Amino acid sequence: MRRCLMAVIPALLLSSAALAEPVHGISMHGTPALPADYKSFPYVNPNVKKGGKIAYGVVGTFDSLNPFVLRGMRTTARGVWDPDFGNLLYEPLMQRSNDEPFSLYGLLAESVEWDDERTYTQFNLNPKARWQDGKPVTPEDVIFTLELLKEKGRPPFNNRLTAVEKMEKVGEHGVRFIFNDKANRETPLILASSTPILPKHAIDPETFEKAGLGPVVGSGPYKIKSMRPGEKIIWERDPNYWGKDVPSKVGFDNYDEISITYFLQVNSMFEAFKKGDIDMYPEGDAINGNADSSHWGSAYNFPAANRGDILKEVFEPRLPSGMFGFVFNTRKPIFADEKVREGLSYVLDFEWLNRNILGGAFSRTQSYWQNSSLGAYGNPANEKELALLGDAAKRLSPEILAGTYMMPVSDGSGADRKVLRKAVDLLQEAGYKITGGRMVDANGRQLAFEVMTQNPAQERIALAYQRSLKLIGVNMAIRSVDDGQYQARSNNFDYDMIIRSFPSSLSPGIEQYNRWDSTSRDAPGSFNYAGAADPDIDRMIEALLQARSTEDFEAAVRGYDRLLVSGHYVIPLYYIGAQWVAHWKHLGKPDVTPLFGYQKPVWWDNRAQ
Repeated sequence: MRRCLMAVIPALLLSSAALAEPVHGISMHGTPALPADYKSFPYVNPNVKKGGKIAYGVVGTFDSLNPFVLRGMRTTARGVWDPDFGNLLYEPLMQRSNDEPFSLYGLLAESVEWDDERTYTQFNLNPKARWQDGKPVTPEDVIFTLELLKEKGRPPFNNRLTAVEKMEKVGEHGVRFIFNDKANRETPLILASSTPILPKHAIDPETFEKAGLGPVVGSGPYKIKSMRPGEKIIWERDPNYWGKDVPSKVGFDNYDEISITYFLQVNSMFEAFKKGDIDMYPEGDAINGNADSSHWGSAYNFPAANRGDILKEVFEPRLPSGMFGFVFNTRKPIFADEKVREGLSYVLDFEWLNRNILGGAFSRTQSYWQNSSLGAYGNPANEKELALLGDAAKRLSPEILAGTYMMPVSDGSGADRKVLRKAVDLLQEAGYKITGGRMVDANGRQLAFEVMTQNPAQERIALAYQRSLKLIGVNMAIRSVDDGQYQARSNNFDYDMIIRSFPSSLSPGIEQYNRWDSTSRDAPGSFNYAGAADPDIDRMIEALLQARSTEDFEAAVRGYDRLLVSGHYVIPLYYIGAQWVAHWKHLGKPDVTPLFGYQKPVWWDNRAQ
């Protein structure tokens, strides 16, 4: 609504743009923590001596160097566009600081201009920015990228221009985006940080969707040295990398060579780590369901670890819990009823699972932003939040509004009759009853579904859930699939239930559209795995995106959290407050752990020092 003026006074926006002062960084709320003359991020070693190499391992495979398209449901090589290992090949306009909730600093764009209302943003490219073939990065590249991704990209890349009224070159190095009424306050930051910039001169739009493992040209710090499709890729540092002295890149990209080896199973990857074939082994990976405290506590009794050649380190990020659990696909008629989802949620005996499968080291997740001021759990709804929720508050239980709602706590026996009775009662409200030891509907059909898993750790969790469901006559099958099939079926929502993680940050924003908004429900490749389509959820996403003050933002996220919890889209499992990482001792790291936890791209090889 505030941008309805766009239709009648675009000239005023251009005038405003002309008067704006360029800034070195931007933040979602407030101003960036670092001054314009900063030399590096606070969590790097700015004096590190670059050199040496590192060998990473991942579970999966790859058959493409193009992560931006859906065609063929391909699996992409890590590092191409990858915040975990670093954006080795393609880069965004601005670099995110992992020591602030959501602040960006110059990279391809050395400065930014915008107004207080964020009705436009102008990115001023660094004149030194170059592609790996020596050609300059230009405004034409930026415009080409956005138009190409709009036409041929996958979600969310194909939606970047939805909020843009006009995109134009300004001078020799500027690109200005004027926004329409679909934009929100996060739109400029997403364009800056989450959009890869591609080389117009090196990409044929006609073959972009078909691109597999052919030659590629980026602006990033590494080039591909060699690869064995599906098995291994070796990246080598580009000695002419244009951005090595940009403050937001000082202390990053410290290896001369990065290799990434792909394994079919996590056990095979660990054996390779023990032998020294890979240098780092992250434990406690909630995203892939590999959190196993018993493994962390007992699996390191082998010669290299006993000699002290392998170090085990624990890092403490300062982030919300996120949500990790069994995800109902509500597109399936069997899960369309919220009472069915709630009843099936009660069946999971977390206390038994935690003690017998997980080593007793974890806490159960109660909300999507637990352990933060953004979370509903532990924070009662205030007047500001209730006003935002409006009539939606009537749908929420008193416990959820009070912030006291919790998943049931069992006696840990694996067959707590009190909890199972509650689950059966809820399923009866949805039209089911137990007959002949089977949970059946009014037509005598048994309540049955399948959970799709992608690794042994997830399968162990699913087996524990299957064990409990049998006690009330529910038939749950388990199907483990390879990485390629898992990706393809996930992209097409071809499953009844999966185990997924929804990471949470202190600055939730436009990514929530792709996870929970109605518009993403039927978009292939979106992250709306649950199939949510709720106008109240849509409204709360918009509220958090349009929030101007910290108080408004917190109220919107808490209300959003309450709606997600109340919808029973996910059966919560556990969260890990720490990051567990084992690594060979020749790897070095900075002394400072940033807000988001340890960062692989700022480590180094001590043998090069």
